[in-house]
Amino acid sequence: MVSGPSLDETAYVREGATQTAVKILVVGHFAVGKTTFIGAISEIQPLSTEETMTRAAESVDDLKGVQGKTTTTVAMDFGRLTISDRVVLYLFGTPGQQRFVQMWEDMARGALGALVLVDPERLADSFAVIDLIEQYGLDYAIAVNHFDGAPPRDVTALREALDLLDDTPVVTCDARDEKSSAQALITLVRHLQDRAH
Repeated sequence: MVSGPSLDETAYVREGATQTAVKILVVGHFAVGKTTFIGAISEIQPLSTEETMTRAAESVDDLKGVQGKTTTTVAMDFGRLTISDRVVLYLFGTPGQQRFVQMWEDMARGALGALVLVDPERLADSFAVIDLIEQYGLDYAIAVNHFDGAPPRDVTALREALDLLDDTPVVTCDARDEKSSAQALITLVRHLQDRAH
């Protein structure tokens, strides 16, 4: 058995920084881009539990509107982003399939808020996700993942279609792009700060 390098309690904290760890969930329906989002923005090698999809999964997971997807998250994704010398975000990506929802409650414990990734072509798939986040009492922001070839969407129309409160932030992002993803997280953090005051 080969063992990896040992990690002490400072392994995930930037050297010399006094930081507050903030747990953030990155949630969304199946195949919306959560793993891609965390992979694009994490300053450490992200932990990913992606597995190859099997034929058995095809009868359980709705692959409508999802072309070329061959892997899926079966437990969680994890990444880290330091946004200042005082604040570091620990990002926990949830699996998107309904059959993994029982894991969400455990992952929601201790979370300060959630970034909900949404595919504008599959808005109805987001309703159950938003309901769960509200059930857990988490404040959240919506990040509309812009997929290749998708026409731009009107934020007001999206807000109305998702039946959001007026103060719920809605931003457009590209989950593959580090800067775009960072801006979505910054929007969420500012929202959480405003709610705390």
